[in-house]
Order: sequence, then structure tokens, then C-alpha cells
Amino acid sequence: MSSTFSSSINTITPRSFTNNNPSLTPFLGSARNLRFNPLTNSTLPLPRLRQSNIFAVSDVKQKHLNSSPSVGNLLITKEEGLELYEDMVLGRTFEDMCAQMYYRGKMFGFVHLYNGQEAVSTGFIKLLTKKDTVVSTYRDHVHALSKGVPAREVMSELFGRTTGCVRGQGGSMHMFSKEHNLIGGFAFIGEGIPVATGAAFTSKYKREALKQTNCDDVTVAFFGDGTCNNGQFYECLNMAALWKLPVVFVVENNLWAIGMSHLRATSDPEIWKKGPAFGMPGVHVDGMDVLKVREVAKEAIERARRGDGPTLVECETYRFRGHSLADPDELRDPSEKAHYAARDPLTALKKYMIESKLASEAELKAIEKKIDELVEDSVEFADASPHPPRSQLLENVFADPKGFGIGPDGKYRCEDPKFTEGTAHV
Repeated sequence: MSSTFSSSINTITPRSFTNNNPSLTPFLGSARNLRFNPLTNSTLPLPRLRQSNIFAVSDVKQKHLNSSPSVGNLLITKEEGLELYEDMVLGRTFEDMCAQMYYRGKMFGFVHLYNGQEAVSTGFIKLLTKKDTVVSTYRDHVHALSKGVPAREVMSELFGRTTGCVRGQGGSMHMFSKEHNLIGGFAFIGEGIPVATGAAFTSKYKREALKQTNCDDVTVAFFGDGTCNNGQFYECLNMAALWKLPVVFVVENNLWAIGMSHLRATSDPEIWKKGPAFGMPGVHVDGMDVLKVREVAKEAIERARRGDGPTLVECETYRFRGHSLADPDELRDPSEKAHYAARDPLTALKKYMIESKLASEAELKAIEKKIDELVEDSVEFADASPHPPRSQLLENVFADPKGFGIGPDGKYRCEDPKFTEGTAHV
């Protein structure tokens, strides 16, 4: 598998762009199906898709599914399959509960759910070590859960309680856990990419400058299709390729940047091709299939870990809810939503595991029951947890204890009645 990946990675053509099999439904978001060129009378050449061998993941999987499953040709072991399924069920169930709690007034501000995209988070993060770093976006709850942050801490953070992973100060869009090397949670698009590039540079610096030869930590940066028109994206691709940083850039292309279709906003919607432009591999993968994502992720992470540099992976996926819980989701075509709903990544993995005799229906239902109880427990824990005290307001804002936040007497300056005296003219 590695040799196939390595030999064709720079010229990979997405499966949906070269699909000659009518039984395989192309993605609605495939550029070939929806691309248009209004310059019909122009002598300018039409953009041509690069024709080459398709990366073998999808073909390998199809081959396995067409043959009788056996220990020798399965893509995953039973233990791996159960881990993947449990993590994906946790993400889906947790987000469904978040929707309930939001509409009951337990959460405030914008809450962006991950339903439908679970194969991407699980496919990548479950291959990482605890020392590896994950950088997320504002749609970060499930990334935190996949990285190992306890559901109680994530739910408490959403409730704004002191038991949250950021003590109630971060909320939905700013998940963080030093213990689990989750360093955001960022509200603005593209904001996390430079941070991820810096984290990857830290790993390289430790290994090469500080001679910590056992440091092979990898950073995975998640971001959406809308971010790929942002300048920071290009600057960091260049820097990461130039210095061969151990980072994997993962585009969660759910085809919509809030209410803007990716195909309307991008001159060339094939994001994966931007990787080779900077001298790094670019890969397009079916982001609704955790097994395909996992195969691509495995090689990209291994490349970074052995010092071969960054990879850009475009995971074509779909969110099953609106941009946020405040979005009525009226802009997307119902047929498009139905198309992707029929390709639910949880349903697909469950079907594969049962047909491959990796797990029984009863085993998978037991996992679902376990996760239901875990998520219910996280809600009860969060609801019973205290709100942050007023004295916490300026913590992590000013340098403590000698900075502006705490006075010489050790008390918070904001509690001094004269705190704002003399600033009225500013």
C-alpha cells in the first residue's frame, strides 16, 4: 500500500473524476460534474484534469468487499473496527445531545456540530499518539473527543462550567487540552494553520537542534474548504514544504463555507492539487468512508513521522446539519442533502463490520448503549458543575502574578473599585 501511495501521490486523480463504473455514484461535489466555463467563445484552453492511476484504497476496499471476507484480506482487525465504531458513535451521539442542550438553553453563542464528518476525525486521530498534536477549527467538539479529552470535560466546557477543559472560558469554539495535545479550537478560519505549522516546527527543532532523537511527534491540522482561499493556508503550505515539517494538512471539504458553495467560491475546486504546487503530496479521498480515510491517513502520518515532510489531504465529506445551530439550513438543495445522508459513515462502517464478520449486531448495539450512558453522564456532570467565579475573569488574559491582572497584594485588580479610575478619557 505504501509503495502505491508514494509512487502516485503527486498525480492522484479523485475517484469521482475518473469513474467509469455506472454502479458507483460520483460525489455531488465532484468538479467534473459541476464545473462550468462561461468563456465558450474564448481561445483559452479549458482546464484539464490530470489523468493517472487512482490511489488504490478504494479499489482495494472494493476488491475485499467483492470477495469472501477472511482474516487475510480485511482492512482492519476486529479490535480496530470496534475502536473506530465506538469513536464515531461517540462523536455523533455527543453532537446530537449538544443540539438538545442548545435548544434547552444550556449552551450559548454559536455551536457548530460535526454530524456526518465523523469518518475524518476518527480516521486520522485514532492513528495518533498522545504526544502528537491536533489543531482544530470552530467545529472542534469531536476532534477533542477523538483525541481523548473526556466527554465530561467537553460538555462542561460547552455549558461554561469550571470543570470544562478550559474551565468554562473557551466554550464551543475554543476547546484546548494541554494533557492531550489539543491546541485549539479557533473561531476564525485559517487561524489554526500557522499554529499547527509552529507545532510541527517545534517537533523538528527538538529533534534536529536540541538533539532529542526520539522526538517524532506529528501535527495534524484540520480546516474547511473555505479556509483554502485564505492567505495563511498558502503561506504555511510553503513553509511546511520548505522545511519538511512533520505536519498533515487535512481539508474537511464539506462543500459549503457557511452558505457559500465551494464551487462558486473557488476557481479550481480540486483542493488536493494545491499540495503538489508547493512540492508536497496532494490526495483526494472519500471523507464519508472511515476505512479509506484511515488508509490515506496512515501513510501521510508515517511520512511525517519518518521525516519526509507534509501532506495535503482533501477529505470530501458533508455536514448533516446547518453551519451552526442558528442556521436554518435553507440554502442547500434537498436532493444534495439526501444523497449524502444515504452515505452515512456510521451506517457504512456498521454494514462493513457485520458483513465481514468483524462484529455482531449485538456487539455494536452494546457500544451504542455504552455511549448513550456516557453522554448522559456528561450532561448530568456538566449541569451539576459550578460556574466560574468572577475572580477568574482576567486569568490567562494578563501575565500573572506580576502583570496587570493581579496587584502587589495578590488580589485581582478587577475587584478594586478604583480599577477603571483614570481611564474614562481613553
